[in-house]
Amino acid sequence: MNPTLGAASPRRRPGADLWRRLQQMPLLALAMLLPVVLCGLFGPWLVPHDPAAIAPAMALRPPSWLAGEGWTHLFGTDYLGRDVFSRVVVGARASLLASLVGVGLAGVAGVAIGLCSGLFGGRVDAVLMRLVDIQMSMPAILLALLVSAALGSGLVAVTAVIAIVFWTNYARVVRGETLGVRQRDYVVMARVLGCSTPRLLWKHILPNVIDSALVVASLQLGAAVMLEASLSFLGLGVQPPAVAWGKMIAESRLYLATAWWLPTFPGIALVVTVLGTNLLGDWLRDALDPKLRQM
Repeated sequence: MNPTLGAASPRRRPGADLWRRLQQMPLLALAMLLPVVLCGLFGPWLVPHDPAAIAPAMALRPPSWLAGEGWTHLFGTDYLGRDVFSRVVVGARASLLASLVGVGLAGVAGVAIGLCSGLFGGRVDAVLMRLVDIQMSMPAILLALLVSAALGSGLVAVTAVIAIVFWTNYARVVRGETLGVRQRDYVVMARVLGCSTPRLLWKHILPNVIDSALVVASLQLGAAVMLEASLSFLGLGVQPPAVAWGKMIAESRLYLATAWWLPTFPGIALVVTVLGTNLLGDWLRDALDPKLRQM
């Protein structure tokens, strides 16, 4: 007889599985997002120059390390003599704040609508899903422009636009998950025992669909950053004296041939942020996959 047959299976320490998944997080995503997050949190205290300070005598200076002038203006200066490096660092705050808050608000609204649609079904489901279909049939940028025209410009308006544009994806995903969860035995038994609808949603259904909502949020964060930059580029986003990467790229259009550094560095910051959030979303999707968690 094999002595190992009767042995108890080894107990896992609490949090061991989570720690194992965290160790698999791509270092490239961390390397991309950590500087952006630090700039968003501490940008005004990290910059060497005032991002709004105008110095006409220093206008359109190339990066100082190219001209052999040390590190005075690391990314050069713009057409008003403002330090591009300082503006790129400070501009991370507007992009991250609008994207994170907008995606969070979209998640709250979309999850609530998806839960109600999946649990109640019938006419409630039909009405809510038709609203989702109508909105998803419109291009996201067109819808964003329409909402921006109604709400105006500014950080609050951009955040509201992101929330309005992205809630439908949460609603569809959570609704599909809820349709499956509500048929499980413990949910049926809770209904038989007289569990109220709010408690049923909060205690029994939401914990089983929240992983899918987190994956949607992580994958949509990069799209939200791009949408905020697009609106700022079109003049419907953050307004001066606030700084945004999309606005910096828009202001540099007239100087593409003579000052390549003006659109290049905010563009690189935008690409790095979007790529890092996409890599993070891919990792989170794999980490929360039930099939992979059993491996």
